[in-house]
Amino acid sequence: MTQDKWIAVDRYITDMLVPPDAVLDAVLEASAAAGLPPHHVSPNQGKLLMLLALIHQARNILEIGTLGGYSTIWLARALPADGRLITLESDPKHAKVAHSNIAYAGLTNTVEIRVGKAADTLAQLATENCHPFDLIFIDADKPSNPDYLSWALKLSRQGSLIIADNVVRDGAVIEANSTDPKIQGVRRFNEMLGSEPRVTATAIQTVGSKGYDGFAIALVTSDEPQYC
Repeated sequence: MTQDKWIAVDRYITDMLVPPDAVLDAVLEASAAAGLPPHHVSPNQGKLLMLLALIHQARNILEIGTLGGYSTIWLARALPADGRLITLESDPKHAKVAHSNIAYAGLTNTVEIRVGKAADTLAQLATENCHPFDLIFIDADKPSNPDYLSWALKLSRQGSLIIADNVVRDGAVIEANSTDPKIQGVRRFNEMLGSEPRVTATAIQTVGSKGYDGFAIALVTSDEPQYC
């Protein structure tokens, strides 16, 4: 199998199961025009996130890593009318583009973008918000993944779903001696999932238009003591 074949199969799946969406297409075009890196999930992955949120009947979603808001929109579309999504973005330029994209999608009243280092915005959430999140999607800087998992556990409850993207890294995740901080961050994240008694988790390998990678999915099975 080659990358060309993976892309062709992704295109087939998208054509069959992910109907054309002018809003999401415009979001990708606006993000590219603004010079944002093409790190967004693929359309079929975005719909997977939406389906997981729908299946889980999520009402409160936290996203760590906004970029241009593409995955944000997919997730927000799964929420009920009174649902909410908070998304965290460290780069003001990315946040500005995402704000425009989310407004274009008609989701301004559902989505709140918080700008700043995630370590700061997550700590702020923990002090002000006593309502745990039903679903948390982690897709930000990989060296910080272990910290993001720790915060996700603090901000979740029994029954919450934690999803992380890019946990395979073209297979490099098995390289224990890698000097790449992204690889080591993902390895520590996976190790934490494997040893954390409060979750049951797995990871799946993916191939497609985004290359060879994977998702981790964890169900929180017991609560951490309340933080507020």
